[in-house]
Amino acid sequence: MIALAARAFTFLAGLSIAAAIGALAFLAALRQPGPLDSDATVLIPPGAGVSTMVALLDRAGVIDDPWQVRLLISLSGRDRALQAGEYRFPPAVSAWDTVAMLADGSTTDHLLTVPEGLSSHEIVALLAEEALLEGDIAAAPPEGSLLPESYRVTRATQRQDVIDRMQAAMAATLAEVWADRAADLPFDTAEEAVVLASIIEKETGRPEERALIAGVFVNRLERGMPLQSDPTAIFALTEGRDRLGRPLTRADLRVESPYNTYAVRGLPPGPICNPGRAALEAAVRPERSDYLYFVADGSGGHAFARTLDEHNANVARWRRLNSGN
Repeated sequence: MIALAARAFTFLAGLSIAAAIGALAFLAALRQPGPLDSDATVLIPPGAGVSTMVALLDRAGVIDDPWQVRLLISLSGRDRALQAGEYRFPPAVSAWDTVAMLADGSTTDHLLTVPEGLSSHEIVALLAEEALLEGDIAAAPPEGSLLPESYRVTRATQRQDVIDRMQAAMAATLAEVWADRAADLPFDTAEEAVVLASIIEKETGRPEERALIAGVFVNRLERGMPLQSDPTAIFALTEGRDRLGRPLTRADLRVESPYNTYAVRGLPPGPICNPGRAALEAAVRPERSDYLYFVADGSGGHAFARTLDEHNANVARWRRLNSGN
């Protein structure tokens, strides 16, 4: 009886050892380099089950033993942790690391750039055309509430989520910029700073000119002069929904609108676009000068003037350049 028990114990011990060796071999196999010879992108759709995920990985050549991968997922208890999304798998990625990437949600990021100076309607249209994104945007956000910037998104990110991020980024950036404002500004609120920044953004694309143009507008506000900004007259006509598509006329400059700064004094009642951080900084820290006027100089920049006579001479020079004479 003792001998029989000893033989049974030896047999069971052998089975345990064999099972342990088998488990170690299984784990070692899972950590071996996989079959991929170059990067592969796999899109796991929302709601995909384990079988669908494994089939997609197998079809893309990321794995070569679907049964082994399904067993790993089951034994590790990660079947409910695997996440949908776009994944970029590196060459020779192991089955172990593949499952870990799916469980960690290590999806591929894409850089989505929203240029400065677009209206809210234009930004909504831009996001609507972006194939990486999904879903609808509830409504065009208030003008000036979105921060133009580069945002990292994953495939199938909701468009409304991008809008929400842009609004949060603008709120945080404006709070930071407004806290560092100059002490002698001719306006009292951060919201007015956004209005001025939006005009600066539309007036120039040259970084070195922003603060100087801000200074011109500040000088005009302090003297009670109308800002006489062409972009505000354009906004009065289009409301930021589309481009004017033609030069402004004298009749356009007489249009009755609180946004037409040829017809009214002071800042418009709201922003005319979504300004970037640099324009916001220029608005709250303008470069002080004696300039009261500026006009395009024909080279992408502007010619500045202290008096109306100087300005008229600059305008005449620009017109000659523009006519080719």
